[in-house]
Amino acid sequence: MAGQAKSVAKGISVLGISGIICKVVGVLFSIPLARILGDKGLGLFQTVFPTYNLLLTLSSAGLPVAVSRMVAHYLAKEEPQNASRVFRIALQILFVIGLTFSLMMFFSNHLLVSLVGVEEASLGFRVIAPCVFIVCLLSAFRGYIQGHQNMVPTAISQLIEQVGKVAISLPLAALGMQRSMAEGAAGALLGITIVEILALVYMIVYTALQRRKSDPQALAAPATASFKELTRRLVAISVPITISACIIPLAQFIDSALMVNRMVNAGLTRDTATSLYGIFSGMVIRLINIPTALALAISMSLVPAVSYAKSLEDHAAIVRESNTGLRYAALIGFPCSIGMSVLAKPILAFFYSGTLTASRLQTASELLTVSALTVFLFTMVQATTSILQGLHHQKIPMYTMIAGVSLKVLLNYLLIGTPGIDIHGGPIASIVCYSTAMIPNLFFCCKYGKMKFNWLDWILRPGLAAGAMGAAIWGLKMLLPAGRITTILLVVAGVLVYAAAAVLLKAVSKEDLSALLRRKKKA
Repeated sequence: MAGQAKSVAKGISVLGISGIICKVVGVLFSIPLARILGDKGLGLFQTVFPTYNLLLTLSSAGLPVAVSRMVAHYLAKEEPQNASRVFRIALQILFVIGLTFSLMMFFSNHLLVSLVGVEEASLGFRVIAPCVFIVCLLSAFRGYIQGHQNMVPTAISQLIEQVGKVAISLPLAALGMQRSMAEGAAGALLGITIVEILALVYMIVYTALQRRKSDPQALAAPATASFKELTRRLVAISVPITISACIIPLAQFIDSALMVNRMVNAGLTRDTATSLYGIFSGMVIRLINIPTALALAISMSLVPAVSYAKSLEDHAAIVRESNTGLRYAALIGFPCSIGMSVLAKPILAFFYSGTLTASRLQTASELLTVSALTVFLFTMVQATTSILQGLHHQKIPMYTMIAGVSLKVLLNYLLIGTPGIDIHGGPIASIVCYSTAMIPNLFFCCKYGKMKFNWLDWILRPGLAAGAMGAAIWGLKMLLPAGRITTILLVVAGVLVYAAAAVLLKAVSKEDLSALLRRKKKA
């Protein structure tokens, strides 16, 4: 690991490809799940999931990033024994925290049910509770391996999670629905718990095999950093990251309790409100999450890469890796936002035409048209957050996300409770949220990374290429008849037009193409 920092592009490509596959499988999971559970059952599933996601984030979001950063730091300093000790300490901490939160979720079941206002969610909260403990342990292993700037095991464990959900959660949901809607939703959630166990087993086995290949003398050498010092650093790094990471799940938790009630106050029936919430959170947001997998790939790759360069005081590497991360974020975010917005209705019809009525499909397409615009914003927020974390300024993205989510919750309350707007207020609030976080994050990345704002590569070139793509697929959509084959053709045409425009406008560099060709040859 000594020498120059590894290119963040390698990690992005591995996790990005895996992430896209995982998200596509996730959508393929959601389609039969929606058919099995129905709109209301899907709304019930989504009522439980934000609470689980919030507790999971509170317990495990910050420490894996801190582990990744500290392991990369000690490997850069050629101190593998300290890197190994960081992992052991983090594993102990996450064991205790994860177990505590799982028990809290299991035994405070009735309190959680009263908060979300849905009595049928009780069993779902119980069966998903052990998953918090399992994923806490899993995250420790992922953080340690990512600190070595090896993203392949994380990618494989993510594939296990997604494929496992299709193979296990769907049959359990179908079996549960034979008894009741509540047991159907609980069956899907139980499947997630089982799948996470499988992913954890894989990471444990992989880590054990890798440690056998390591230099035993180097690992056996006495750690130069004390237990107290390493624990203090882990906590100092992870607390702001945890707070920052739990803000969005906290907002989703608030939304799960707020949105349905506000729509009811606006004059909708509770069944209609639950159905609309299920469409927005279980269908539209799930589609939005497909391209954001690439944003998470950028995020996980940037932290150890920037931290590695920071540990060596390699300013050129910091600028290079940060610029690459932001450029990739723009190259991914712009076309995904514009493409999904222009093709919102065809995409939804492709996946959910057998599930949604014509009126519900229209509502969902209106939501996706606006929500798609958050993909670019979210991608840039993730990239800038990771750069700041790698530069040891993890408190800044915490403050910017607090500001953004505060506005989101306020706007959700005001807009969703307004007759005639209702669920359509959700996408507007999200755009305001991520814009509020992105702008100051970019400023501080340039300030502390000692970079110039690269408006040409981050905004203009990818934006123009995505605009050309959007115009092309909009024109083709007007000319061609609606249908699934047409949707596939439009997506393929969009990719080709964007790729050509990106090359012509020099949004994609020769180095990017050379790196891609090298990876293909190696494969």
